[in-house]
Amino acid sequence: MFNWVLYQTVSIFFEVLNWAIIIRVLLSWVRVDYRNPVVRFIYNFTEPILAPFRNMFMRSSIGHGMMVDFSPVIALLVIQYIVRPIVMHLLLLI
Repeated sequence: MFNWVLYQTVSIFFEVLNWAIIIRVLLSWVRVDYRNPVVRFIYNFTEPILAPFRNMFMRSSIGHGMMVDFSPVIALLVIQYIVRPIVMHLLLLI
């Protein structure tokens, strides 16, 4: 019973993390008030995940001085296809 609850809790955490990263990307496309508690939560929750990827992969210029940050895409792929399966498999072994 405890294993199932732990498995579901970790699964929900990964889903929330994925959606938070997606929401952060969408927020970056519009003008937002960074003093808003929800916006601050999204940025504070996702920054520790995105910062290492941002530091590893420099931002790419797409012309006219526009920069594209690929760290959210890379983070989502790493979380979805490497971290999450490893963690879930380890939870099943408990």
